[in-house]
Amino acid sequence: MTEQNFSSMRAAMVESQLRTSDVDDPRVVAAMAHLPRENFLPAERRAMAYIDRPVPLGGGRALNPPLVTGRLLKEAQVVPGEKVLLIGAATGYGAALLAALGARVTAVETVDGPDVAVAGVSVMRGALAAGGPDGAPYDLLFIEGAVEEVPAALVQQLVDGGRVVTGLVERGVTRLCSGSVVAGALGLASLVDMEMVVLPGFAKPERFVF
Repeated sequence: MTEQNFSSMRAAMVESQLRTSDVDDPRVVAAMAHLPRENFLPAERRAMAYIDRPVPLGGGRALNPPLVTGRLLKEAQVVPGEKVLLIGAATGYGAALLAALGARVTAVETVDGPDVAVAGVSVMRGALAAGGPDGAPYDLLFIEGAVEEVPAALVQQLVDGGRVVTGLVERGVTRLCSGSVVAGALGLASLVDMEMVVLPGFAKPERFVF
């Protein structure tokens, strides 16, 4: 696969996946049109860089479809200079896009997760649900995948009024959601059903029924 082919595939992604599916923020579109997504995949997966499905990375992890990342970025409304906590960095594609939009990014990935190497991004290894408390408070929580619930430990790492974009798993369906934190409480609104990667470590605790 040549660089010219990848450029053509990236342009097709923008036109057929992003622009047709409500990713209309010019800054987001420009960043995704410029950043070579193939550079964030193992050599054997590069040909899959622009498909509209999750790309397997091994170990039960996958890179989200481009549309998922694009919609999350659109809803995030990143302001240059903001501090962003990215949960589920995978190979660093989302982190690189956030940095391109001017954010100061702390990216969290599991100890045994994919390799992450993004210039200007602080990478932390550990439990995704624990976040990055040493860098708190953050203006934006960007969870690049679906979770059963957003843990209180992550909510507490945001400023009052901080924003959240994430996917939620509800009855086996993954939904794109966004919201904000007010007085320590998170309110989320469902936006659209969307196939996305389900992140490990966010299962709701079992509740006993008597």
